[in-house]
Amino acid sequence: MLWSLLKILVFVAIIGLLAMGAGFLMESSGGVQITVAGTEYTLGPLQSVIALGVLVFAVWLFFKLLTLLIATLKFLNGDETALSRYFDRSREQRGYQALADGLMALASGEGRVAMTKASKAEKLLNKPELTNLLVAQAAEMTGDTKKASDTYKKLVANNATRFVGVRGIMKQKLAEGDDETARKLAEKALTLKPRHEETQDMLLNLQTKAQDWAGARSTLTSKLKAGYLPRDVFKRRDAVLALSEAKELLDETATIEQQEHAIEANRLSPDLVPAAAMAARAYIKKGKPRPATKILKKAWEVQPHPDLAHAFAEIAPDETPEQRVKRFTVLTRIHPENMETRLILAELNIVAEDFPEARRALGDVVEKQGDARAYTLMAAIERGEGASDAVVQGWLARALNAPRGPQWVCDNCHDIQAEWGPVCQNCGSFDTLSWQTPQTPEIASATGVHMLPLIVGALEDQAEPEEVEEVEEPDETPAEEEVIEVEAEPVTEEVARQT
Repeated sequence: MLWSLLKILVFVAIIGLLAMGAGFLMESSGGVQITVAGTEYTLGPLQSVIALGVLVFAVWLFFKLLTLLIATLKFLNGDETALSRYFDRSREQRGYQALADGLMALASGEGRVAMTKASKAEKLLNKPELTNLLVAQAAEMTGDTKKASDTYKKLVANNATRFVGVRGIMKQKLAEGDDETARKLAEKALTLKPRHEETQDMLLNLQTKAQDWAGARSTLTSKLKAGYLPRDVFKRRDAVLALSEAKELLDETATIEQQEHAIEANRLSPDLVPAAAMAARAYIKKGKPRPATKILKKAWEVQPHPDLAHAFAEIAPDETPEQRVKRFTVLTRIHPENMETRLILAELNIVAEDFPEARRALGDVVEKQGDARAYTLMAAIERGEGASDAVVQGWLARALNAPRGPQWVCDNCHDIQAEWGPVCQNCGSFDTLSWQTPQTPEIASATGVHMLPLIVGALEDQAEPEEVEEVEEPDETPAEEEVIEVEAEPVTEEVARQT
């Protein structure tokens, strides 16, 4: 309403200025004298202005007629489209202007304006390869998904715009949550443009979500060949995909091919802990303990890890605790001051009931690391050395409230995973899980929980059944009350004195 009123006021002002100018010219004296063929013409001020306007129009008309004459001569000379081009030139200019205005409106987020300009450009230009994309994107911005889909299908029908059409439909399917159709369209788009980086990334993401590991490895190779991926990153991710192909290794139905995939994954990335553990298990199933030991030793040199220790234990499952302590020397003498090495060595000596040696192995880990696993081991050592129940329960109370220690954490969303996987179960990102201490220490650690049966059962102590329930089920209300009572007692000095 206000804008319309403003336009009316501007129009009235212009008419008033023109009327004032005409009155001024009529009242002015003098003029313009023109002599043509001995005849002199005198024009007043107003007549001079009118004559100037007529002259400008005549010049414009002259050039128009001249270009028409040139087009006619070209037509007579054999150019059959010369006259049609002449009459369509103005239409084409208006069409390109509408196209430019539509692109500007699209960039500005004005969906309805872009749609209007796109429709106008489509009518004036009759060049669908130029206008269809603008129409589709403008329709998407305004929420008209059906028109956008129909327009993308038109783009698919044209060889020059097929890739754009396939990519547009693919993004629509992704928005609808139809990942399977989107994956097939991404594969089609990549055949049209094998070096298109965004499509490669999108296809790789969809393939890993669908657990199409073979297809993902092919796409990863395409990224390497296109130069979009450093070779070291390629080797790491290819190892992750090869490992994913062997994920059923521990099943009884595991094939030789799956075992070979695990071994290949370790060859591609020896520092990848899950690959090393799985490759070692593949060799164990083949009855080859030496290659398994070699693989685990090499991975332990890079990063000591509980999964490597568990795989190493599976090499000789029937050995005695003392034999296991001796055999584990192959690992424990590597990085002897590493926290994981000392924790593993303490666990082994606890199982062997050599509690003084377990205490020596643990050393100052409790003071330095102070996580639930270290406190739980201290509780086991105290129980094994005959300490009172109050001391043992004091260490367990610390364990329940302590940080849980390193776990598999997604670098992208920081979600904690119970076990390693190629894809984060929370955000779906690929190869983002790393072994680190989480930012949310209240999450329980699997390694600490697994030690609780060892404390109350494996050592065959004289504990009462109520105490066993208290350790195994720390979430129940009676156990929590008992822990609170223990913490309230003056146990701190006794614990400090014995440690």
